[in-house]
Amino acid sequence: MGLPKIGLTVGDPAGIGPEIVAKAAADPAVLAVCKPVVFSTPPEVSVRAGEVSAAAGRAAYDTIARAVDFAKRGDVDAIATAPISKLAFARAGLRWKGHTDLLAELCGTKRVAMMFHSRPLKVVLITVHVPLKDVSKYLTPALVDQTITLTAEAMAMFGVPQPRLALAGLNPHAGENGVLGDEDDRVLVPAVRQAREKGITIEGPIPGDTVFVRASRGEYDCVIACYHDQGLIPVKLLSFGHAVNVTIGLPIIRTSVDHGTAFDIAGKGVADPGSMIAAVKLAAEMAAARAQA
Repeated sequence: MGLPKIGLTVGDPAGIGPEIVAKAAADPAVLAVCKPVVFSTPPEVSVRAGEVSAAAGRAAYDTIARAVDFAKRGDVDAIATAPISKLAFARAGLRWKGHTDLLAELCGTKRVAMMFHSRPLKVVLITVHVPLKDVSKYLTPALVDQTITLTAEAMAMFGVPQPRLALAGLNPHAGENGVLGDEDDRVLVPAVRQAREKGITIEGPIPGDTVFVRASRGEYDCVIACYHDQGLIPVKLLSFGHAVNVTIGLPIIRTSVDHGTAFDIAGKGVADPGSMIAAVKLAAEMAAARAQA
């Protein structure tokens, strides 16, 4: 069948996206596993490196939408996306908070979740871009159940059809039997029980200050975290520049970098393409596995 075609989107054109995409598309390790197809900003779009603007936000959106259309038609086998600016999206009048909710709408699906994939640790987030004070409000039984199910299903894409999952507790010491908050007992414990009834292997809620250590040592295949920083701090500590963001639940394969637009170094030619290269290589690996399934 030949090498898979992977679409690379440049993200916000005023950030480091165009640079890391160009470097990744020319990297020998990338060219050995796929045929890169670059989705770049049209030349008539005028932006300044390092500057947040409505024009850049709109251009990023248009590029993503075009790549998704290609993936849905099968003209590319997967997409790997460079970072966007949420502020630029807002200035362009776009309502999406990031790639995940945008991709879900473009693909017509509501059951999606954000996974961060690295060799030492894999993490899926239940809530994503939610203020910390609101996390417990968003942490509903239905959302927790959906995320656990999606995670169990998605791990098969990485060669783990029967994963050992761990659910991180929300509160210190996973609530200490309600002394430090009741969300763990009220929401998370029943979700774990329900998942086990479905045949999913999962433990938790496990205190957040130990569960990631245990997973990184091989006790669990993936940790499900309650909120953004709870999951991303350990992943980035262990694998910054090499971790990959994967949107699970989509009908298409989508990977992305583990960092932002880095406006402070945009246009200077010094951006590290490591995470973009990792994202493209993982997308190629997933596309090849899907083709053989």
